[in-house]
Amino acid sequence: MTTMTTQNLLVELFVEELPPKALKKLGESFASVLLEQLRAQGLASEASTVTPFASPRRLAAHVSAVLALAADKAVSQKLMPVSVGLDAAGQPTPALLKRLQALGADASAVSGLRRALDGKAEALFYDSTAPGVSLSDGLQKALAEALAKLPIPKVMTYQLQDGCDMPGWSSVQFVRPAHGLVALHGSTVVPVTALGLQSGNSTQGHRFEAAVSPVVLKDADSYAQTLLKDGAVIASFAERRAEIERQLAAAATKVGGGCKPIDDDALLDEVTALVERPNVLICEFEKQFLDVPQECLILTMKANQKYFPLLDAAGKLTNKFLVVSNIQPADASLVIGGNERVVRPRLADAKFFFDQDRKKTLESRVAGLDKVVYHNKLGTQGERVERVRAIAWAMAQQLGGEALAAQADTAARLAKTDLLTDMVGEFPELQGIMGGYYALNDGLSADVAHAIEDHYKPRFAGDDLPRNPVGLVVALADKLETLVGMFGIGNLPTGDKDPFALRRHALGVIRMLSEKDLPLNVSDLLAGAVPVFGSKISDASEALLAFIYDRLAGSLREQGYSAQEVDAVLALQPQRLGDVAKRLAAVRTFAALPEAPALAAANKRIGNILKKEQAVDAHVSEVLLQEPAEKALYAAMKDVVPKANAQFDAGDYTASLQTLAALRAPVDAFFEGVMVNAEQLDLRLNRQGLLKSLHQAMNRVADLSRLVS
Repeated sequence: MTTMTTQNLLVELFVEELPPKALKKLGESFASVLLEQLRAQGLASEASTVTPFASPRRLAAHVSAVLALAADKAVSQKLMPVSVGLDAAGQPTPALLKRLQALGADASAVSGLRRALDGKAEALFYDSTAPGVSLSDGLQKALAEALAKLPIPKVMTYQLQDGCDMPGWSSVQFVRPAHGLVALHGSTVVPVTALGLQSGNSTQGHRFEAAVSPVVLKDADSYAQTLLKDGAVIASFAERRAEIERQLAAAATKVGGGCKPIDDDALLDEVTALVERPNVLICEFEKQFLDVPQECLILTMKANQKYFPLLDAAGKLTNKFLVVSNIQPADASLVIGGNERVVRPRLADAKFFFDQDRKKTLESRVAGLDKVVYHNKLGTQGERVERVRAIAWAMAQQLGGEALAAQADTAARLAKTDLLTDMVGEFPELQGIMGGYYALNDGLSADVAHAIEDHYKPRFAGDDLPRNPVGLVVALADKLETLVGMFGIGNLPTGDKDPFALRRHALGVIRMLSEKDLPLNVSDLLAGAVPVFGSKISDASEALLAFIYDRLAGSLREQGYSAQEVDAVLALQPQRLGDVAKRLAAVRTFAALPEAPALAAANKRIGNILKKEQAVDAHVSEVLLQEPAEKALYAAMKDVVPKANAQFDAGDYTASLQTLAALRAPVDAFFEGVMVNAEQLDLRLNRQGLLKSLHQAMNRVADLSRLVS
C-alpha cells in the first residue's frame, strides 16, 4: 500500500481594483471557504492550515498539506428491513433487486449484504467503496463555492473578451472584472476554470513597478516571495498593514516633537487595501489652517484623501501629515508636492466654511429649524427642539433646580442649530462638535458649549458620556424624545434593522442613568415625555420600558453577570438604574451563602402559593398564630425584617440580604410543621398574610425565586 503524499496548494484570482472597504473580508472569506470545502471532500485534513492573501488586485489562499487524490471512502447504505428484502426461503425480493440495481449492483451482491439491528428490527446494509475525488474536480467545486460565498458589496456584470461577437452569451457577474487564475499544487498546475478563465502559473505584479510581466510562479510556496521580488507586491494584507504601521511610526519619529499618527483602524485597513507596496511620505500644509478646529481638518484629510494627520505629544494637530503612496520613486518630491497641492483646497474649503459660519450666531439660526423636516409624523426639527427643551427642563429642575434648568434650556434650544451651518452640511459627522465651537464664538458659557457638543454622546459603545450636568440633561432629553416619539408612532426596531438607532439610544439612556447614578425613575421619565408630543403619538411607555430593560439585561450579561442574577434583579424593574450594579453584587454575595438555595426555593414556593389566591393582605394577627413553627417564624421576622429594611433603605443591599438569610431555619420549620391552606378561613388568611409579609420582605432587592435553576 502506497502512502498518500501531500503538497501545498496556491490559488490566486487576479482582478481589477477591488473595493477597499470590503477587501479584508473578501480575502478572509475566499481563503476560509476554500479550506472548508477541500476538507469536506477529503483533500485537506484538520491539520491543514490556510494563509489568506488580499491586495488591491488579487485574492489568494495558500493551503498546506493538500492531497492530489482524496482517499477512497467506505460507504454503508441502509437498504430495507430483512423481512422486506428477503423472502421466507432467504431469496432476494423484487424490491431488494430493484434497490441494488439503482445502486449499480446486481443479484450477485446479495450474498455480501450485511445484516445489522436498526432499532428493534434487523436491516440489510450495502457496504461499498466510493473512490476519492481528484484535486482538479475537488478544487473546481471548492473554488466555485468560495466565489459564490464572497461577501460582495455590489456585483458588476461584464463581457468576456472572447465573447464580444456574441453579446449576452459571455457576460460574467463578479465584484470586479477578473483577468487571471493561478492554481498550483506544489509546482504542478491544477486544471480548473473560474469566471471564464483557465488556470495557469503566472500572474501580474505592481501596475508600475513590477520587474517582469507576467510574474511566473515556480511553486505554491514561493508565491509571496516571488510576488515581492519580481512583482513589487506585498501580497499578504496583514503583512502590508504591519509594514504601513511600521513606516508611519518611523516617519512620525523623523518629524520629532513626540508626534504620532492618528490612531484609526478603519483608515489603516482602507489604506492597506489601496496600495500593493506602501511607501509613507511626510507632507505639510500652511500653519494658518490650524486656526480651523482640528476635527474639521482631521476629517477632511482622513475621509477625502486617506491621509494620516500627525498629532503632537499633547494630542494637538500639527501642520504635518503622512501619505501612504503606492509608488517608490527615487525622488519623491513630485509625489509629496502633488499631495500637498491636493489637500490645500480641501483645507481652504474647511477654513471658508468655518469663517462664514461664524458670521451668524447660533441663536439667529433657531428659526430656520422650523423649515427642516425631522419626520413626517413627528414634524420639523423646530418642533423636536421644543419637545427636547420641555423634557430637559423637567429633568434639570429635579436634578439641579432653576440654575441648571436655565442652562439646559439654552443648550437644548441651540443644540441642533449647527445642522444649518455650511461645515456640518459638508461634514455631517461634525454635528454637535461644530455647535460647541460656534457657541464659544458667540460668547456662551463653556458649560453650555460643552453640552451642545456632548448632547449626541454616547455615540457608540464605549464612547465617553457628556462631561457636565447640562450636557447629561440635554443628551438624556434628546435620546428620550427620540425613543418616546419613535415608539409612539410604532417605528420599532426589527431583527437587524434599526434605522433610527433606537437600541443605541436606549443603551445611552441606560449608561447615563446608571453610571452617573442619577436620582431619576425610568418609568417617570417616559411618562413625563409622552405629553410633550400632544396628539402626534400614542403612549407606548410600557413597550418602551420593556425594551429598555431588555437592552439593560443584554448589556449586563455582556459584562459577565449570569442570566439568573440579571433575571432576579430586573424582574423587579428597579426604577433607579444606578442601583442595579449594587443589587447584582448583593445577589451574587447572597447566592454564595449556604442558606441561599433553601431560601430561594422557599421563595418560589411562597410565590406559587400566593399566585393561586386572589388579593392577599400582608397582615398578620398574632392571636391567630397557633402552631409553634408559625409563631417562631413571626417572631424571627419581627426581629430580622426591620433590620433588613433599614439596611435596604440605607442602600446596603448586600447586608440586607445577608440579614434575611437568618430566616432560613424558621422558614424551613414553617413549611414542615404548618398547613398553610387550613380549613378554618381566618387561620388560612392569616397564614397567607404571614407568607405575603415574608415574600415582600425577601424580594425588595431582587426576585430571589429566579435563583432556583
